[in-house]
Amino acid sequence: MDHPACHGWRGFSLSAPITGPRVGTPSLRSTTTRLGRGLISAEPRINDRIRVPEVRLVGPNGEQVGIVSVQDALRLAQEADLDLVEVAPTARPPVAKLMDYGKFKYESAVKARESRKNQSNTIIKEIKLRPKIDGHDYDTKKGHVERFLRGGDKVKVTIMFRGREQSRPELGRRLLAKLAEDVQELGSVESQPKQDGRNMVMVLGPHKRRSEHKAEARAASGGKTRREQRREEEANGQG
Repeated sequence: MDHPACHGWRGFSLSAPITGPRVGTPSLRSTTTRLGRGLISAEPRINDRIRVPEVRLVGPNGEQVGIVSVQDALRLAQEADLDLVEVAPTARPPVAKLMDYGKFKYESAVKARESRKNQSNTIIKEIKLRPKIDGHDYDTKKGHVERFLRGGDKVKVTIMFRGREQSRPELGRRLLAKLAEDVQELGSVESQPKQDGRNMVMVLGPHKRRSEHKAEARAASGGKTRREQRREEEANGQG
């Protein structure tokens, strides 16, 4: 099948026979995941694993080549020393792109690894207060909030109303505003106080992410892990 869309694209000829995937093509064995009784591929189909009569072909730089037979698309891939990768299998016809699939997988893995490294594994802690809490208990609870924020965790602060206290929500708002002001050097309000049934909830977020706090703690300890620090302390204690 000879499609006009293929003629003249980068000067490739459609007359040469296809002898197979290009040299150095990654293994065509696709990673699969078992779901129920069947297997679902976790990777796109490439090269001669694409079992459709025609595809909507996209060039390596995003050029819209058009609808071509899969044989013509494979020939173009071979002449360009690239892979034919099915990027939209549910489209009609499926969309396939010419690319260096091995390089694409490597770069994707590097990006995913960097993304995981930069992610902040934030944990949400919770502190519960009564609207008429006394000063000593308030200081204790505030100390917990400060410790959580210093460790890079978010804090959900819940004011619990009972009985007639429910008719005075301003008590809860004032208490939450005071707490937010008292810990403003360590964190800020991420979710403003709002009524949730008989409770009032506010969320505080740390100024620094958990990963940054860990890095600072590690730098302060001379690059030693907690396990190494414990071993050193135990050794010093025995000495």
